[in-house]
Amino acid sequence: MIVELGHFALILAFATALYQTLVPLYGAQRNDTRLMQAAAPAAVMQFVLVAISFAALTYAYLVSDFSVLNVWANSHTAKPTLYKITGVWSNHEGSILLWVLVLTLFGLAVALFSGNLPPSLKSRVIAVQGSISAAFLSYVLFASNPFVRIPLERAPLEGRGINPLLQDMALAIHPPLLYAGYVGFSVTFAFAIAALLEGKVDAAWARWVRPWAIAAWMFLTAGIALGSWWAYYELGWGGWWFWDPVENASFMPWLAGAALLHSAIVAEK
Repeated sequence: MIVELGHFALILAFATALYQTLVPLYGAQRNDTRLMQAAAPAAVMQFVLVAISFAALTYAYLVSDFSVLNVWANSHTAKPTLYKITGVWSNHEGSILLWVLVLTLFGLAVALFSGNLPPSLKSRVIAVQGSISAAFLSYVLFASNPFVRIPLERAPLEGRGINPLLQDMALAIHPPLLYAGYVGFSVTFAFAIAALLEGKVDAAWARWVRPWAIAAWMFLTAGIALGSWWAYYELGWGGWWFWDPVENASFMPWLAGAALLHSAIVAEK
């Protein structure tokens, strides 16, 4: 029942994301204050629904509910509690759900801590965040559903267990940090699109963007550093950096983020 609740919460989150995208944008276009004010509550509701969904999947891992295909493929009753929890995002479906959770958390942060923004700009920023969430939620629901059930008559008594390389304390910290870095830059993207819709990019815009860019860049820096250390002692590459495709994929947005920070500082002046 809890697993089905998590799936239903994900469906509601997708509907909320669509509402968060369309209503505030329409309100900003028509300069309707009432519609623009719908943006922040929608962002809060979307985060709550995704958090419920993520909690439901985590619960399934903690109680070793092997009737859930994702739990069966990535957990085992003999695993310590820490590895049961980290097993939630040790796989494709769970990691995408974690990505969406972090994405909605940043949307919540924008809704709560952007009171100094002009109402039209704030509503457009939150609306763009909602559109990104809607895209990822649609992918989770239609192509990467972590709540798929195994028929009860064929449900196994034991799971396959987590990948041995991932049974490490770093798995509890590295992916969330890295995702916070990647997803954090969605806020700067939302600010950029909102500014284009407003037709106004000035020093004030750069001042509003800079704290979000700094936060995302710092999370990404910490995630890359921890991942490098983890790979060093786990895989034995013989060095801290090996120009692996995964490392390069994280280093490129780090460089772009560093350039964005410098550009925002120049634009602010």
